[in-house]
Amino acid sequence: MGTCLKSSRMADIDNKEQSELDQQDMEDVEEVEEEETGEDANSKARQLTVQMMQNPQILAALQERLDGLVGSSTGYVESLPKVVKRRVNALKNLQVQCAQIEAKFYEEVHELERKYAALYQPLFDKRSEIINAIYEPTEEECEWKADADEEISEEMKEKAKLEEEKKDEEKEDPKGIPEFWLTVFKNVDLLSDMVQEHDEPILKYLKDIKVKFSEVGQPMSFTLEFHFEPNDYFTNEVLTKTYRMRSEPDDSDPFSFDGPEIMGCTGCQIDWKKGKNVTLKTIKKKQKHKGRGTVRTVTKTVSNDSFFNFFSPPEVPESGDLDDDSEAILAADFEIGHFLRERIVPRSVLYFTGEAIEDDDDDYDEEGEEADDEEGEEEADEENDPDYDPKFSVGKRYGCLSSDMTQAAAESKDLYMQLKLLLPRPV
Repeated sequence: MGTCLKSSRMADIDNKEQSELDQQDMEDVEEVEEEETGEDANSKARQLTVQMMQNPQILAALQERLDGLVGSSTGYVESLPKVVKRRVNALKNLQVQCAQIEAKFYEEVHELERKYAALYQPLFDKRSEIINAIYEPTEEECEWKADADEEISEEMKEKAKLEEEKKDEEKEDPKGIPEFWLTVFKNVDLLSDMVQEHDEPILKYLKDIKVKFSEVGQPMSFTLEFHFEPNDYFTNEVLTKTYRMRSEPDDSDPFSFDGPEIMGCTGCQIDWKKGKNVTLKTIKKKQKHKGRGTVRTVTKTVSNDSFFNFFSPPEVPESGDLDDDSEAILAADFEIGHFLRERIVPRSVLYFTGEAIEDDDDDYDEEGEEADDEEGEEEADEENDPDYDPKFSVGKRYGCLSSDMTQAAAESKDLYMQLKLLLPRPV
C-alpha cells in the first residue's frame, strides 16, 4: 500500500513537473506565435501602403489634402487685434517693395549675362569655324593634356596611330567636324527624343547655334539662332526662336515672384522646298459608300512629329487662355529653350564627346535614381489615371522632359542665388 502511495505521489510530481514544463513550452510557443503575427501584420501593412501609394485616386486625394494643409492658418493671425493687423499689412507692403527691388536685381543679372555673352562670342565663333572647316587649328591648339587615368600605354597609342593612318589612306580627309550638332542632339536624351529619323538628314546641315540677348533698354528676351548650310529642304539660312521674359512681380500676386520667367515665345516661318516639308505627311484613307458599296481613296495632309515643329509654337490668344495640350507644349517649349541656352550652346563640345552627359549622371544620388524609377512607374499608368494632367507631360510634339533639362533649370536658379551673394544689391 505504501509503495502504491509513493508511486502515486511520484507520478503526481512527475505530472506536475511535466505540466509546468508543458506550460513553459506553451508560453514560449505563444510568444513566438505573437511575434510571427506581429511580423505578418507589419508585412500586410506595408503591402497595403504600397497598394495605396500606387492608386492614383488615393494619391490625388492625399495630395489635395496636403495642399490644403500647407500654409494653412492656425487662426492666430485672424484673432489679432485690428491695430496689430494693420502693422502686419505694413510688413506685407514692405515685402512687395522687396520683390520690386529683387526684380531690378534680376534685370541687372540679365545685363551681366548680355555683357559676358559678348566676351564668349569670339570663342564660339572660332568653335564654329573649326567645326565647319573654315579654320584649321594649329598643333599647339590641338594638344590636350589628359588626366592620368585617361592615359593609355605607348603600345596602344602606336596601334591607334597605325589604325588611324590606315583609315586616312582608305578615305579622303574629312573637313572640319562632320555632323557635330546632329551628334550633340543624338547624345542628349531630351533632344534625341525631339529628333525624328526624317529630321536627321536636315540637321546634318546645321552648322551653328547662337544665343542673342536683347539690347539695353529693350524688354528682356533672348533668341536662339540655328544657322544652316545651303540644303535641299528649305531656303532659310537661319531659323530663329525668341523667348520673351518678365522680371517683375505680378500685381495680382506679388508674393509669388521668384525670379525671371518666360512669358511667351515666337518661332519663324520655314520656307520649305516643294515636297520637303517634314512637319507634314500625306495619308491615304479608303472610304466605302454605304449604299452602293463602292470604295474610294481619300488623300489627306496631316501634321507630322518633327524637331522642326519647335519653330511653330502654339499662339497664345489675347485672353491668355490655352487648352491643356497647348499649355503642355508651351511649358515644354520654355524648358527646352532654356536648356539650349544654358547648357547646349555654352558646352556643346562636351555634349559632343559625351563628357557633359557623364558629369550630369554623376550629379544624381541613389535617392534621385529611386525618384526616377517611381516617376517611370507613374508615367506607365498615366493613361489610366483620371487625374492625369497633360501640363506635366511634353507629348509627342517634342518628346519627354529629361533630368538634363530639369537640372539645367535648377542650375540656372542656383546661378541667380550665387549672384545674389556675390553682387551688390541695387538700391
